[in-house]
Amino acid sequence: MIEKGKVKLGYYNEDGTEVVKAILTKGELFGEKAILGEEIRNEFAQSVDATTSICPIGVDTMHDLMRDNKTFSLKIYKFLGLRFKKLERRLQLILFKDSKTRFLEFMKELCEEYGHDCEKTGDKVIEHPYTQKDIASLIGTSRSNLNVLMNKLKEANIIIFNRKEIRLLQKTA
Repeated sequence: MIEKGKVKLGYYNEDGTEVVKAILTKGELFGEKAILGEEIRNEFAQSVDATTSICPIGVDTMHDLMRDNKTFSLKIYKFLGLRFKKLERRLQLILFKDSKTRFLEFMKELCEEYGHDCEKTGDKVIEHPYTQKDIASLIGTSRSNLNVLMNKLKEANIIIFNRKEIRLLQKTA
């Protein structure tokens, strides 16, 4: 479990390119496949900043907690279900939607996690931990294609962005 900071989850494909699956923050869990019996891992978890601190929990301890505490166990199962549902939704977007739709759907997800309304303009402001490379990986496109797409959306007055913030303009949010 992440106590504070951010942890990037991903893997490297055959040609050595890093593929980011998620960036998690305080209170989120990772390594859940170990609970399900996975012993060999082909993915990585990497701290994103110097302030990251985690609380490691052994598989045996987690199994004991789940066995002895039904409420805790139910919350873990719910967490696993939501994680799988989110991955399934992302896979459906990658398989059946164009990059613009995938990007805008991802912005909706980011709004829920990192967004707030700007009191002055009514825009949705998303202060996020992702790089353009991370976002591109998460929505199944290249970084250069994402950059072109974001600039087109900026020209169309749909978004404004900088390194750590994406603003969905009020007329589209």
